[in-house]
Amino acid sequence: MPEIHVVALAGSLREGSYTRLATSRALEGVEAAGGRGELLDLREYDLPALNTDHDGQGDSQRLVDRVGAADAIILGSPMYHGSYSGVLKNALDYCGFDEFEGKTVGLLAVAGGSFPITTLEHLRSVCRALDSWVLPHQAAIPNVHSAFEDGEFVDEGIEKRVDTLGRRVVEYADIEPDPATFESGQNEGADD
Repeated sequence: MPEIHVVALAGSLREGSYTRLATSRALEGVEAAGGRGELLDLREYDLPALNTDHDGQGDSQRLVDRVGAADAIILGSPMYHGSYSGVLKNALDYCGFDEFEGKTVGLLAVAGGSFPITTLEHLRSVCRALDSWVLPHQAAIPNVHSAFEDGEFVDEGIEKRVDTLGRRVVEYADIEPDPATFESGQNEGADD
């Protein structure tokens, strides 16, 4: 069986990003399961706000190509105003069915306070709209400021959830897609 290639997008541009730290840890789980993990650091891409009148803005094609070439995807985001970050939203807007359809996606979210459940729910809805297979297992990291010490997890339970997320993405990367439904044929995406 060929090596599973998993790309991860961390929806934070902050230098000391806990989202990037946790997403990188999930990629260690990918590698422990025999896959190859790659962090697509959105700080390294010039991604202007999507304007559908212009194809290939900035580094968008490079990002789309990297996501499209992956076997599976991990999305990580901080919780902003009860949802996921605009940085991640913009990156996802450049992608579409060609990059996500039929692929396994793992979700991770961090919050400064309580559990980032709505962030995970919103990401799950977007991925399902793109006909991805979203893992039932997800990783939520509340009170993220106290979740790490010197770049390492403090709570073994959270560390295990994040590691398991990476492992599950590899395990289910080749899950057989469900048969098409009438509704899936109606989901064409935005043309304007």
